[in-house]
Amino acid sequence: MAAKTYRRQWDRTDLATPNLAIYYPVETAPCECGQVDNTCQRFVDLTNQTPGGATALATQPFEPGAQCILKIHNADDRSWSYFPAEVKWSAPSPNAPRFHRSGFAFSSEVPIDWPPREKADSKKRPSSEDYTFFRTINILKRLHRDAVCPLLNALVFRRVEAGERFVTQGEAGDTIFIIQKGTCAIIIEKDGESHSIAMRRTGDIIGEMSLLTGEPRSAHVEAGTDMDLWVLKKEDFEAITRDYPELRNFLTEIVAERFATSRMTADREIGRYLITDIIGRGGFSIVYKGVHTRLNMPVAIKMLYHDMAMEEDFVNNFQKEAVTIARFNHENIIKVYDVESCYQTMFIVMEHVRGRSLRQIMRDRGSLPPVEVVPYLLQVCAGLHYAHQRGIIHQDIKPGNLFILPDGRLKILDFGLACPCGEENMMTGTPFYMAPEQVECLPVDERTDIYALGLTAFEMLAGRKAFLEDDPHQAMELHVEEDIPDPAEHIPDCPEGLRQIILKACARDVADRYPTIADLLHDLKPLADALGVSEHTLVSPKKRMTTLFLIYEDHHQLELNRLLEAFSSRVEDMGITLKAADFNDI
Repeated sequence: MAAKTYRRQWDRTDLATPNLAIYYPVETAPCECGQVDNTCQRFVDLTNQTPGGATALATQPFEPGAQCILKIHNADDRSWSYFPAEVKWSAPSPNAPRFHRSGFAFSSEVPIDWPPREKADSKKRPSSEDYTFFRTINILKRLHRDAVCPLLNALVFRRVEAGERFVTQGEAGDTIFIIQKGTCAIIIEKDGESHSIAMRRTGDIIGEMSLLTGEPRSAHVEAGTDMDLWVLKKEDFEAITRDYPELRNFLTEIVAERFATSRMTADREIGRYLITDIIGRGGFSIVYKGVHTRLNMPVAIKMLYHDMAMEEDFVNNFQKEAVTIARFNHENIIKVYDVESCYQTMFIVMEHVRGRSLRQIMRDRGSLPPVEVVPYLLQVCAGLHYAHQRGIIHQDIKPGNLFILPDGRLKILDFGLACPCGEENMMTGTPFYMAPEQVECLPVDERTDIYALGLTAFEMLAGRKAFLEDDPHQAMELHVEEDIPDPAEHIPDCPEGLRQIILKACARDVADRYPTIADLLHDLKPLADALGVSEHTLVSPKKRMTTLFLIYEDHHQLELNRLLEAFSSRVEDMGITLKAADFNDI
């Protein structure tokens, strides 16, 4: 009794930051040779500590009366000390659901002096030396301190020999791997050939994409050297991220980064579509080339990056883009066919067009002559006029969102920031093309798109932006505080009519701009006539034809006729001509 009374006299104060310790059951304590089997060890957080004992927080309870060794970390010098101890009590934590608090009494007030050594052939859980490694990589740095022990306790060790394939493309993925030692190759098998696309090394993570999205493994992984890996299973990952979502956020950022930098992608099924190649990347999404698997129709598929898919506002904008454009039917606006939601993100399926963005053309050629700029402006105006008549403002007109087909036709892309006319905005848009009202989060209308179009016209003619500021924040301030430079000072032989159009379109005060696209066209069309181009002669619209073969038996004829009648009525409403022909029996 005297001993218990003596121990309770130690001052007990909660630690400002929990202190890390490793719990070894007595049956796994060091043997005579000083080695230990770490199968049953657990990392715990000491919430207070005295020379006579400690209180620990852990995800599982400890059995009162159990003998153990606590290996305690000293944060000051990063050393470890070993204390023989006994579990005195254990109870659910009132402040941390799914955690238990346990009290330990030390058998000795001073640490013992024999550090255990791990049996090389029995390693299954991280040791104190492994914790030193984890401290150096980003996964622990990004985690809440309370999540460190649950993560370390969930990891299982695996050794892989050089040449071994430990991830197979196409298989289900329910684990991630953290590389502690060694290197491996990421290999995509495509069209009967193997392509090594990346190397992973110490500190890298493998397999996060399948674990997060639920899709099959997208590549093989083969060890280039002998490797030491730490494995985290999906069920443990889900349990940890319920309480500590920053782990999911961290892995999601890795997924987005790897999507953004991949040189090649494995074929992936997205609903009725098959993704085959990467076309381009943006700040929020990546665009793939794909095909409708049943119709064998080429499509473009825009995927929202997974880190953006976790942001509700971005997801809403992404969905809004699809819904908005799906209702549009205009030659100068990209067509949307479908929307798919799977693999923890969203996909917009669009028409696949060949050509280059205006940004790419300008990078190759620099400035463009007025005789080429004016036709592009006419087409952008036609598309915007169509959208504005339906109450939609694009909000992100810029060279990167204007796509030029080989025959000179122009398509407006990316209505992801589109909004109803007159709606207040939350500073959405690309900083270098934002109108003053966008910067100041004021309501936007047609004149917002007109301002951005004027900046784009200036850039096409001058081969440079109106404001040369590279810093986005400074650029936005310039849009609010300064008028754009006079185009005549930077554009040799700039037609006076075009100069006046740009200056009026880019007026800082919205009241001084063109009120509508129709008003802008009123000044632009005479200039086009003077240059010998017009809205009608610029591009010869092409009609396209799709052939559909229906192979059926006689007893399907009546029902098929009804379907064709309904289909014919629908396509005629769209201005499409439907022709049918019977063929001989096949």
